[in-house]
Amino acid sequence: MASRPSAAKKQPAKKAAAPAKAPAKKAAAKKAPARKAPAKKAAAKKAAPAPKPAPSPTGGIYRLVRALWLGLAHAVGAVFRGIGNGAKNLDPAHRKDGVALLLLGMALIVAAGTWADLKGPVGDLVEILVTGSFGRLDLLVPILLAVIAVRFIRHPEQPDANGRIVIGLSALVIGVLGQVHIACGAPARSAGMQAIRDAGGLIGWGAATPLTYTMGEVLAVPLLVLLTVFGLLVVTATPVNAIPQRLRQLGVRLGVLDDPEADDELSDDDARYDEQWREGLPGRPRRRSGGPRAYDPDGAEREALSERRGRPRRSAVPQPAQDRELDAVDIAAAAAADLDGVVMHGLPPSPIVADLTQGVRGGDREATAPTPVPAARPKQEMLTGGAVPDLTKAPPEEIRDLPPRAEQLQLSGDITYSLPSLDLLERGGPGKARSAANDAVVASLTNVFTEFKVDAAVTGFTRGPTVTRYEVELGPAVKVERITALTKNIAYAVASPDVRIISPIPGKSAVGIEIPNTDREMVNLGDVLRLADAAEDDHPMLVALGKDVEGGYVMANLAKMPHILVAGATGSGKSSCINCLITSVMVRATPEDVRMVLVDPKRVELTAYEGIPHLITPIITNPKRAAEALQWVVREMDLRYDDLAAYGFRHIDDFNEAIRNGKVKPPEGSERELQPYPYLLVIVDELADLMMVAPRDVEDAIVRITQLARAAGIHLVLATQRPSVDVVTGLIKANVPSRLAFATSSLADSRVILDQPGAEKLIGKGDGLFLPMGANKPTRMQGAFVTEAEVAAVVQHCKDQMAPVFRDDVTVGSKQKKEIDEDIGDDLDLLCQAAELVVSTQFGSTSMLQRKLRVGFAKAGRLMDLMESRNIVGPSEGSKARDVLVKPDELDGVLAVIRGESAG
Repeated sequence: MASRPSAAKKQPAKKAAAPAKAPAKKAAAKKAPARKAPAKKAAAKKAAPAPKPAPSPTGGIYRLVRALWLGLAHAVGAVFRGIGNGAKNLDPAHRKDGVALLLLGMALIVAAGTWADLKGPVGDLVEILVTGSFGRLDLLVPILLAVIAVRFIRHPEQPDANGRIVIGLSALVIGVLGQVHIACGAPARSAGMQAIRDAGGLIGWGAATPLTYTMGEVLAVPLLVLLTVFGLLVVTATPVNAIPQRLRQLGVRLGVLDDPEADDELSDDDARYDEQWREGLPGRPRRRSGGPRAYDPDGAEREALSERRGRPRRSAVPQPAQDRELDAVDIAAAAAADLDGVVMHGLPPSPIVADLTQGVRGGDREATAPTPVPAARPKQEMLTGGAVPDLTKAPPEEIRDLPPRAEQLQLSGDITYSLPSLDLLERGGPGKARSAANDAVVASLTNVFTEFKVDAAVTGFTRGPTVTRYEVELGPAVKVERITALTKNIAYAVASPDVRIISPIPGKSAVGIEIPNTDREMVNLGDVLRLADAAEDDHPMLVALGKDVEGGYVMANLAKMPHILVAGATGSGKSSCINCLITSVMVRATPEDVRMVLVDPKRVELTAYEGIPHLITPIITNPKRAAEALQWVVREMDLRYDDLAAYGFRHIDDFNEAIRNGKVKPPEGSERELQPYPYLLVIVDELADLMMVAPRDVEDAIVRITQLARAAGIHLVLATQRPSVDVVTGLIKANVPSRLAFATSSLADSRVILDQPGAEKLIGKGDGLFLPMGANKPTRMQGAFVTEAEVAAVVQHCKDQMAPVFRDDVTVGSKQKKEIDEDIGDDLDLLCQAAELVVSTQFGSTSMLQRKLRVGFAKAGRLMDLMESRNIVGPSEGSKARDVLVKPDELDGVLAVIRGESAG
């Protein structure tokens, strides 16, 4: 404030103006607050609600009409959408019939308009559309529509051909109408619509005019002829190279030409197989494989080519005499063998189709020769996609229907069963014999031996699909322990923790070091089965396991094992192994050879095999039903042993062969019809679930089966992912000699399965150790793999051949529980309360019953004994509480059994 006077003194010239400006500034300062206040009021006014719009001059009629229109449109749209959804949910057959009937209706309308000169709006529309488009050929349009409608009615199952027929007819119509238009003088638009209608119509005008305008009629007509021929070939699905053959067939049907194939003899393939059957041996016994088999591909092919003399795969097939001409039956058998899928691969005919000759003999056959006719042999047709004529039905008096089996496994005997073709299984690529990774590992091993001053050298290696085994030879005076002590150093050098040392390699003076491959290979099930088929080993129980570290395929005969335990952690390949076993049986064996009982407590692993004809009971998912099925297997085993003892045979194979040869006959007066016993294969996918629910019954049945069932043709495959001592007990291990171990989580599990370490070092995904009966050391192998699509294809083929015939007595529980109801006496209500208390709490204790039910020690102990006799609680284990064997969700059934009612 003090500076303002001094400034006024220093500027006298402005002194006069300052007073004049000062009032103006003061006035502005005074007016400024006044300006802000209206601004705030204006903002307040803007925030206020807007005034209501003025009333519409139409009085809201426009909005009302708009709302009504939108509502009507939505309603109509909803109706049509509902009709569309209903048509979408309609059966496809009804939809195709509807299209066919619609076409028939259109054909009638068009016929009335073109043939009968229909009057009215419909007739005018037909004249404009049909006659205007097709011209002179409008009379053929109704016939064309009727033909298409009839095809839809007769062949609704061929929707894929509709597109081909539409394209062919379009090309045919355009070509013909174009030629008709040119033949009628090719009238232009200037000549009028009536002139175009009298020619080829708009379609003919549109097809012919561009061609005649650009290249003239000389080239237009040939091009339209080619288009017509193309349409005709597409409609009839005839390639150009097949035109002479189709014309010849048409001439034969019309009777103009003679059938050249009517007087021909057998085809080249039939003649070749006739020569093989002439030179074949009359009866060679079936060769059986013992234990695991590792095939060399090259050696197996050479052996198959050298030993293949045209012999049939089964000795039961009668052979024609070598010193006479083939009769009609032999020709029929050769033709039937040509139907078999195995013949396509250059192998002898399958016995399933070759057995068509059984029960029929020529005029010069010996009447005394035994001609066994097994049950379920073919008599009508082969269900392989089309009907096949029965070539063996010449003498009907020789064919007789056998009565159904009364005491053995039953099969229906009115169809032909053909084995699935191996073409359903994919082929794998050739395995690698060497790679850069193998050379790098050899260099690393040599470096380790040099650094630790061990006199050893890598002399070679064998590459498998999963691991490679490197052979190491030791120098003089070098201990094997020097190599085994370097396990961790070798694992460090090759950058792999899964190193397994074999000292020594069986049959070699060398130490094996197994190291996983960085580039693993897939082993397809089809490759293993094709090699077994090439080696002509036709045993129905031969199954494919995988490929070993030496590159050889590993197969095993389940009849020689005779039982196998498969174990491994989750994801190790156990389920794939079970699928390969079942698929191998389906591909190589008929239901007459092998029947199966599948137990799947998980309920999802084996559902793909539901309904195959090899099953004798639906797939069992209830653990209690599984225990009953095992008890039925024990009874079946006893029945088979009764037959073996009665007829003096030691093995079921000898008994079956005697039946087929007619050497065994039932006693006089007996109505029983003896039939060969099939092998019975029992596969349990998860043993741990069965041992948890009914450990005593399951263990007793398994032990009894594994001890005695080998000679009866009954074999077990037990699989578990929890190989602990309470699941795989000592009795089960002692009677299941063959083991297959996949990757386990601990050393203890490996010792339970194999009785030795090794499985804990496997790398999973099918990498396993196979220890068959009689082997000292396990064989490392990569398990075979089969895809779900392959399994589905094989299962569908088997279902198409035959329907399953189930046994009703497999899972029927015992009905003798009512006899011990007298032991309960007056304690029925008290026993029901005790059972409900024990099951609901899952705690079985006598002292608890004393407290809860307020009874004495003697009464509580008696109630506990009654529950033990009814499999509600387990046996007493001293002062410990008893195991409760019944789950809470099964309480109602247990109480119904106690009261003597049906469990429902």
